[in-house]
Amino acid sequence: MPRFKTKDGTKIFYNDWGAGQPVVFSHGWPLSADAFEDQMFFLASRGYRCIAHDRRGHGRSDQPWAGNDLDTYADDLAELVTHLDLKKAVHVGHSTGGGEVARYIGRHGTGRVGKAVLISAIPPLMLKTAANPVGTPIEPFNQIRNAVLADRSGYLKELSLPFYGYNRPGAKVSEGVRESFWHQGMMAGMPACYFCVKVFSETDTTADLAKFDIPTLIIHGDDDQIVPIAAAALRSSKLIKNAQLKIYEGAPHGLPTTLKSRVNEDLLGFLKS
Repeated sequence: MPRFKTKDGTKIFYNDWGAGQPVVFSHGWPLSADAFEDQMFFLASRGYRCIAHDRRGHGRSDQPWAGNDLDTYADDLAELVTHLDLKKAVHVGHSTGGGEVARYIGRHGTGRVGKAVLISAIPPLMLKTAANPVGTPIEPFNQIRNAVLADRSGYLKELSLPFYGYNRPGAKVSEGVRESFWHQGMMAGMPACYFCVKVFSETDTTADLAKFDIPTLIIHGDDDQIVPIAAAALRSSKLIKNAQLKIYEGAPHGLPTTLKSRVNEDLLGFLKS
């Protein structure tokens, strides 16, 4: 399995499928590169080189105590891009991965970036503050931290329901998808699982979004129960110059899985545009 070592010695696992223009995927919490397998297989089958890494502390990568912050996640991504010498790469980030893409561009620029896609992504800020009144209060995030400490396995199993909108009336539930979510989440180390809650809830990427100077597509469901659209895509689309916003009516947070065909076609169309 391919891995590379970061400057602090952390070994990062990544998948590298296909050939052509590179498309780099950054996954959400608490998942792994496998969360993007549908998009990667689809695009690799159509002439693109698809790369996805397991963020440090997640999946098959090392589980260090240090570095579970958005700056380090972005620097790890930059090291992966340099390690593979990627150019004109399209960066696709889901959820926390969207924050990773934003901070990567904010810290490292767009010299190696061709386009960006933010899907159900956390930017610019999830937390409710005086400057962000549409955000989520701190209490639910504290509850997540407490649940992770009390019964991480049980919490992740239950989290899969709102994540994929399976708790909505009439939803067609896939127990296989729920089991995959739980399995990926349990592969993450406890430090990353806990510390990353602060990363996705309290990290402000407003300044990073201002540095986007490449074509950007934003996709978000208006029934996202994990990253509500009001404080996320609706604000990001105004902060990123000339961003294209696609709102999926009634769609949940995990729409790359539940609506994979639609996401795949929208990605392909954006790549070709």
